[in-house]
Amino acid sequence: MPILVVGSVAYDTVETPFGQAEQVLGGSASFFSVAASFFAPVNLVAVVGEDFGEEQLAAFRDRPIDLEGLERTEGKTFQWQGKYSLDLNSRDTIRTDLNVFEFFKPKIPASYRTSEAVFLGNIDPVLQREVLDQVEGPRLVACDTMNFWIDGKPEELRELLRDVQVLLINDAEARDLSGEWNLVKAARAIREMGPRTLVVKKGEHGVLMFTGEGSFAAPAYPLEEVFDPTGAGDTFAGGFLGYLASTGEVGDPALRRAVIVGSALASFCCEAFSLDRLLTLTREEIEERYGLFQRLTRFASL
Repeated sequence: MPILVVGSVAYDTVETPFGQAEQVLGGSASFFSVAASFFAPVNLVAVVGEDFGEEQLAAFRDRPIDLEGLERTEGKTFQWQGKYSLDLNSRDTIRTDLNVFEFFKPKIPASYRTSEAVFLGNIDPVLQREVLDQVEGPRLVACDTMNFWIDGKPEELRELLRDVQVLLINDAEARDLSGEWNLVKAARAIREMGPRTLVVKKGEHGVLMFTGEGSFAAPAYPLEEVFDPTGAGDTFAGGFLGYLASTGEVGDPALRRAVIVGSALASFCCEAFSLDRLLTLTREEIEERYGLFQRLTRFASL
């Protein structure tokens, strides 16, 4: 099942207590696409500027990622700069230059419009709606959003959520969207808006998933060295949706496995700056870490 992803491709400058990386490949669609491509073909829709070179494109070209929808336009590529605290749980945005992304109007190529799975990256819900309107009867629609859109365009977002099956957001966003402090109550309120599955990303504290079958919790993998958490959430989404697309299943057992696959990929993402670790990763390493997650969460009966 091919996946259509619409989001940002960017240049990131990142500083953490463990080093700094300047003008490296970033953006939600970049992390998502590479992660998902381990399991399913990806159709990428994004925009870059004239400064986006072959070195960056190579990250996509060597994988089952179709680039017909990657638009190159006059100007500079979206750039973001951030600095993380010592514990890596918080960060300050130093600079955001939208550049060509400011005027991004996703154009879905005809060959992409029959994509059976769709991931709507964190962009204006009006644009997310326009993307969805260009796709012909997808089987699975997942999306991300953030407080800026939750507070700034609540009606547009809620209209979109009626046609979304999976929503992936963090705990602060879930509370903001629902108006509920308790995450169980928040999940119930959000699922009533449309998404039958809510995935709540909690960073180093793991993931909570709520479905019609109940709830499921997975820890974050305990890493000895964490260099850069940038893109971990989008990497999780790529692994999660990529796995579901590869199986064609959307029942509770498959969703639970998808959470662990996404968590495994996100843990690899944190081991290096940019997409560096994902680009050297093998399917065998993913399967090995999946097994370690099983051992991490297994316990005996009383």
